[in-house]
Amino acid sequence: MTAQTITTAVARRDENPDESKAAGPGAMIRSYHADLAQVMPTHVRADVFVRVATGVVRRDDKLTQAANNSPNSLMVALMDAARLGLEPGTEQYYLTPRKNKQGRFEVLGIPGYQGYIELMYRSGAIASVVVEVVRKNDKFSYRPGRDTVPEHDIDWMSEDRGELVLVYAYAVMIGGATSKVVVLNRDHIAKAKESSQGANSSYSPWQNHEEAMWMKTAARRLAKWVPTSTEDRRLITASAERADLPNLAPADLDPDPIDITNYTAPADEPIDGEIVENGDES
Repeated sequence: MTAQTITTAVARRDENPDESKAAGPGAMIRSYHADLAQVMPTHVRADVFVRVATGVVRRDDKLTQAANNSPNSLMVALMDAARLGLEPGTEQYYLTPRKNKQGRFEVLGIPGYQGYIELMYRSGAIASVVVEVVRKNDKFSYRPGRDTVPEHDIDWMSEDRGELVLVYAYAVMIGGATSKVVVLNRDHIAKAKESSQGANSSYSPWQNHEEAMWMKTAARRLAKWVPTSTEDRRLITASAERADLPNLAPADLDPDPIDITNYTAPADEPIDGEIVENGDES
């Protein structure tokens, strides 16, 4: 997919803005069936994608309001989900109503942790991906250089596992080799969350799906260390570089709560299979 593909599709909608709004977001999504199909991977069925997207918007009043206020932002998000081949409105790809600086709701698309895992599997080189959170009352041990993978014991009979303290992720290759192990503590997650102005919004996934957002942070960092096809690597990077597509100027949206605009980590970022002390991450 190119930016021009989306620009052309949105420009056609802008030729008749009153008609598009009157028809509603569901009708608009269906009218762009061909445009969405054009950018999808071959394994995705456009008719299923359109039905899912239409249903998601229809069931959420705030999302419907955001789509009516800014059809442009809705189409940007759906085109992004389509090009990645991820299911919108799920933990593969969130559709989130956000307020812009003018206080009006618009739509922001955010890839979720299951979306990153799906993209990893598409390489054909990965047998399994493990992404798990560790809570205070769990037993967790990982010694880099000596342990291949973390040891994580959970008392499933416990009524309270305690608060979130860690999240880890790794992949096992088809041949049996294990990838680098990503381990992040609460301070690392807090820095990822604080990087977004919209993280404290009541509509942010950080407020409604905190555990999933911890897992996404780890999965996103793991994605740079595991094999992917050339196409999927490009898509992962492109999606992580922007929460929306700024060249379309859909609106001044709050950034993604896990800051996917800054996906490429600095060279000294502590993700190489060890728990890093607070002072080691700038």
